[in-house]
Amino acid sequence: MAKGVSPDDLRTRKALPDALRVLLAEYPRDSWHSHAHFDGLTRFWLERHLLFRTVQEKLQAETRAYLAGLSAPQAFAAQSARMGGFLIQQLHGHHQIEDHHYFPILSRAEPRLEKGFALLDADHHALHGHLDALAQAFDATLKALSRGTNGRVQARNQAGRLEQRLTAFAGFLDRHLTDEEELVVPVILHNALRL
Repeated sequence: MAKGVSPDDLRTRKALPDALRVLLAEYPRDSWHSHAHFDGLTRFWLERHLLFRTVQEKLQAETRAYLAGLSAPQAFAAQSARMGGFLIQQLHGHHQIEDHHYFPILSRAEPRLEKGFALLDADHHALHGHLDALAQAFDATLKALSRGTNGRVQARNQAGRLEQRLTAFAGFLDRHLTDEEELVVPVILHNALRL
């Protein structure tokens, strides 16, 4: 681990710290959907997380297809602009709702896990930096693609950088979403919360 990097840092974390997994032991992931307190909002929230993962994976696949010569530049540009904008905008909005509405409610319901919600909030700040870098990578790629044959080499180089950013982001995003699910859902089930 890099000097000065916390084991709770999103870049190095392998799972939630054990102290934050106390309710997960009581409410394991495979029991969530059948639990009496699992409701529509919780299902919707988990579906949003699945959507974020799916869109991110599709963006990676589209970028790799373009780099392999399997996708036309115009089609790649249209898909990247649409899906990239959607992912970035939706994640920013999703995090704002969690930070300003859900996390305070959940933290009050389970004060012993307050550090976990602070950890997730810190993740959001880290992810926003990655989202901003991802937006810049999309912009640079789309600008190069708009130059047509004059920008073909630059477009491929930019798409290669975009693919690297998407790959790095995928790890951060999945780690955060998994940890968030494993902290939030047990709190909801344990406290019979209807948010």
